[in-house]
Amino acid sequence: MIKNPELDARTLSLDIHAQPNDETCGPTCLQAVYQYFNDPMPLDTVISEVKTLKSGGTLAVMLGNHALARGYQATLYTYNLHMFDPTWFSSGVDIRAKLEEQKIYKTAKRFHVAANAYLKFLKLGGEIKFEELNTKLIKRLLNENKPILTGLSATYLYNCSREIGAINEYHDVKGEPTGHFVVVYGYDPVNRVAHIADPLEANPISDTQHYRVSLQRLINSILLGIVTYDANLLILSPKHNGL
Repeated sequence: MIKNPELDARTLSLDIHAQPNDETCGPTCLQAVYQYFNDPMPLDTVISEVKTLKSGGTLAVMLGNHALARGYQATLYTYNLHMFDPTWFSSGVDIRAKLEEQKIYKTAKRFHVAANAYLKFLKLGGEIKFEELNTKLIKRLLNENKPILTGLSATYLYNCSREIGAINEYHDVKGEPTGHFVVVYGYDPVNRVAHIADPLEANPISDTQHYRVSLQRLINSILLGIVTYDANLLILSPKHNGL
């Protein structure tokens, strides 16, 4: 019998620590991906070295910059329309020049911090892509044995109340949408679910840090990550097997 690869499930072997606090989900996910590639960098070291925002937390591009500096190849699939115009991904467009020009017209400090991080990412050799986010893309990346580190909407993923950031409490009226990082490490196309490694130990969706969600819910959560400057996939791979 000829096997149909579209019907094959794929699960990578990936462990993840519990994030030490509410602002370290990104570095914790990054450390899990490093560990997957037999690069056992201590979590506290990753946390101390990854650039953070003054408001707390980090961005996927900053995680990518850390990986690039360590000798990894890094690709960002972005759905952040605040930062990138879809037309920039047409042939012949200089994305660096567009990012620099955009800084002239958009002056918010956080925006400039993010834009500069993307410029650094490109300078270090990172690649930025704008590609349809669907189950086909998720399957393709996992079939290449690459975990998917993604910035998404925790509020939508968990289907929970929004959060009051200052006191880290859920409140349906006072709260705001919250971003988060997780690692997608598997999929089951028959049941149409994705396998998630979540750095948040006491998360609202599961009693464990490894659980399954529908592929559609995952995709919606990633796209809605645009609300908190997320909405991206960060794909890493070592340049050398000995890394």
